[in-house]
Amino acid sequence: MASRLEHPAGGYKKIFETCEELAEPISAQVSGNIPTWLTGSLLRMGPGLFEIADEPFHHLFDGQALMHKFDLKDGRVTYHRRFIRTDAYVRAMTEKRIVITEFGTVAYPDPCKNIFSRFFTYFQGIEVTDNCLVNLYPIGEDFYACTETNYITKVDPDTLETIKKVDLCKYVSVNGVTAHPHIEQDGTIYNIGNCFGKSMSFAYSIVKIPPALDHQSDPIEKSEVLVQFPCSERLKPSYVHSFGMTDNYFVFVETPVKINLLKFLTSWSIRGTNYMDCFESNEQMGTWFHLATKNPAGYIEHKFRTSALNVFHHINCFEDSGFVVVDLCAWKGFDFVYNYLYLANLKQNWEEVKKAALRAPQPEVRRYVLPLELHKEEQGKNLVSLPYTTATAVMCSDGTVWLEPEVLFSAPHQAFEFPQINYRKYCGKNYTFAYGLGLNHFIPDRICKLNVKSKETWIWQEPDAYPSEPLFVESPDAKDEDDGVLLSIVVKPGAVQRPAFLLILDAADLTEIARAEVDVIIPVTLHGLYKP
Repeated sequence: MASRLEHPAGGYKKIFETCEELAEPISAQVSGNIPTWLTGSLLRMGPGLFEIADEPFHHLFDGQALMHKFDLKDGRVTYHRRFIRTDAYVRAMTEKRIVITEFGTVAYPDPCKNIFSRFFTYFQGIEVTDNCLVNLYPIGEDFYACTETNYITKVDPDTLETIKKVDLCKYVSVNGVTAHPHIEQDGTIYNIGNCFGKSMSFAYSIVKIPPALDHQSDPIEKSEVLVQFPCSERLKPSYVHSFGMTDNYFVFVETPVKINLLKFLTSWSIRGTNYMDCFESNEQMGTWFHLATKNPAGYIEHKFRTSALNVFHHINCFEDSGFVVVDLCAWKGFDFVYNYLYLANLKQNWEEVKKAALRAPQPEVRRYVLPLELHKEEQGKNLVSLPYTTATAVMCSDGTVWLEPEVLFSAPHQAFEFPQINYRKYCGKNYTFAYGLGLNHFIPDRICKLNVKSKETWIWQEPDAYPSEPLFVESPDAKDEDDGVLLSIVVKPGAVQRPAFLLILDAADLTEIARAEVDVIIPVTLHGLYKP
């Protein structure tokens, strides 16, 4: 019998090792039949440089941004990758040391400076990283790589060249925004960011970037804050990774994972800490769901709460008969912080990380239902009348509404994360199918499809293979919601030849249509998009 501490992902650590960029695209070996209509580029972001000289980066989110591209045309596929020339990357390569503090790695002053120069360097303010390794999204006709700070980086999706760094603080009052904006059909972009106000007041701001009016205009210059959500603790805002949006509402989940601002602003400059050191949890507060209207924008005073949970990714939100339905990947209690801070901490002994992964509980797919009409006389009554869900919402004596979810997916030692849907047609609307990565003790080793109505699941899996987030691409003549393909970069670190490939699956049943193999190892990727 195998040991309970034996993890199947024996070679997984190899995709957290530094790789070289490519001078030119390389050809992939294609097997299967790529659909003739599938002509475009899969663009992905992730870390690719995990040390500078003899200084290692300590966290997955610290590795320097590497942009990947699989080009598909006439049944042929090429692969290309280049590092983004951010300030964090260029300065580090020039000075041969880590210059800007990242999420889990502290940058110390130049050792060549004397003690007085180092002392004053600490008090010159926090230098925020522009290491845009998390995601990529279009603004008008341009494309920007991003992380979760106020900096985004314009890139050329054809050549992968870095064009310019943009500071969103110059256009709108935010201190940072998520790497998961929502994009409407006309190109309007919505995101949520942090905002420090007067007297250290804090709020979460919905930011709108309008669509481009012509080829010469820059939509970013017309950015605006639409509405703000209040913060439950003045000096301890919650960490925000994503948010929900329907046709008419914004949904913000305020979790008990907190950023201690006093620690962030004082310890950083005096002792030298990183972002990760400033996280803490306050499970006693539970979790608050907030709503705001989109047009006209306005905060809704209803108070929805539930037990402590934490969220990386929303799956989808939609309206139905006076209710807002919220589907998300929920981590229980402090497990989110535990996995986020510890398991992705690259300085840990890898064997200890694997053991910790085996002990870590897995997230669930949950559905919460928020009633839009509330009446105090309905105290103690379940306000949810939708026939297809067991989720409840009960008015409490203090005027708050207590939410209990319906669990759409839960399995021992398995999880559904990095969710995707048929976004173009079903974002903010009643939907049926979600796609994601299956996490086996925190290690993504399968691609999953979930029917959120019947709870039926489909799986693609291959031994010693680690896929990336599956992106849905709709067929040009699609009639059904799942009529299309899924694209995922799969890495097989133990393979002697062609250790990575682009996988193309039929989105209806997750059968393999084709794969395009390359003879280079590809490090872990986080998020990205398909550009037709």
